[in-house]
Amino acid sequence: MVPLNQSLDVDIRLWPQDVRGSQAWARALTRAGVLEEAEGTSLVEGLERVAARLSERDHSDQSDEDIHSLVERLLHEEVGEVAGKLHTGRSRNDQVATDFRLWGMDTTERLSVVLVEVEEALLEWARESVDVILPGYTHLQQGQPVRAAHWVLSHFWPLDRDRATIQMVRDQASVLPLGSGAIAGCPFPIDREFLRDELGFQRISENSIDAVSDRDWALGLAFAIARAGIHLSRLAEDLVLFGSKEFGFVRLSDGFSTGSSLMPQKRNPDVAELVRGKSGRLTGNLVSLLTMLKGLPTGYNRDLQEDKEALFDSVDTISMVLPAIAGAIQGAEFQADRIEAALDPQLLATDLADYLVRAGVPFRKAHEVVATVVRVAEDQGVAVDQLPLDAFQEANAAFGADVFDVFVWERSVEAREAPGGTARSAVHQQITDAEARLLQPL
Repeated sequence: MVPLNQSLDVDIRLWPQDVRGSQAWARALTRAGVLEEAEGTSLVEGLERVAARLSERDHSDQSDEDIHSLVERLLHEEVGEVAGKLHTGRSRNDQVATDFRLWGMDTTERLSVVLVEVEEALLEWARESVDVILPGYTHLQQGQPVRAAHWVLSHFWPLDRDRATIQMVRDQASVLPLGSGAIAGCPFPIDREFLRDELGFQRISENSIDAVSDRDWALGLAFAIARAGIHLSRLAEDLVLFGSKEFGFVRLSDGFSTGSSLMPQKRNPDVAELVRGKSGRLTGNLVSLLTMLKGLPTGYNRDLQEDKEALFDSVDTISMVLPAIAGAIQGAEFQADRIEAALDPQLLATDLADYLVRAGVPFRKAHEVVATVVRVAEDQGVAVDQLPLDAFQEANAAFGADVFDVFVWERSVEAREAPGGTARSAVHQQITDAEARLLQPL
């Protein structure tokens, strides 16, 4: 039972929050007249000395059951029997819920800062690549030409949504459970608004039963991190593909590539592969939390001890992944010659259909006509822009000699000026909007 029961090696990281919460509780007990002024002062100062001891060396190898037991034991060593009064009116249930939420509030702020660093790296890469035009893909098949900056920014916006979600989780975590007791509330005249203000929560919990068992914010954070991991995994997959010999669109810097233990010529995109791999771990932690919570009866249950290990692991993992992918992006370069060589005139098939639409041909008919033209080019073994004019006109009389003006990459991307499109003006506006998002407090 002892190793099953212990959680100190996991929850030791909550010691700053446990000390903060305990100091606030000592002050609240003093304000309520439960403690003498001298007793309250002794507890607060003793907890300060406990914090100093915990910061000096690792205590995770101690025999205490958890961080709360460890802090209480160390406090007893510092102040003597008065330490036993600190737990008056407080349960381990509302204590751990408070510590965990304080940690969550601090963590979401830190994650937001690191996410901004990745967004800034993507934004800088976008600024540098507005003039590069590369094939845009759907179903991993070349679809239409897009500006490279447009592709880069397609990875910026999902991460910005993740950052906004993480900030929402901070608001969800910022609910004070302290004063809820084990399940029924506190029997002493504790000023919970004082506690809320002292600890920096936005509001107090409405129901003591719900307060000690609510882990919705933890689920929300696990989901936000898992979703960010998925978004980073998709970026990583693109970097793996675009960095391959077959594509050659992107080159990662040497610091974010590794060699093969056997093949001297290899430059493996390990940073991208590891980021992609870590996403599975983040998703697994979310599923673990969901499964653990789904069958709990009302109130606090010891199963909730398992909430921390999964969430701590997710935070540690994403905290390691984000700086690595930011560094990879900062050193990545587009390979213009390889991109230009990969641009197939078939990418402009939609532009050919649009040409016919402007000549009065219904789009469905235009779509069919261009599909025929493409098949003719394939049958003849030539690029579609190398077909003679009569081949176009045989497919539809609306084609004129100016049809060959369609086969200009810049013209294609510039035709899409609508907001969110690939025209230079639209991409520059997107960059401006992205810059504004990073300056805007969430």
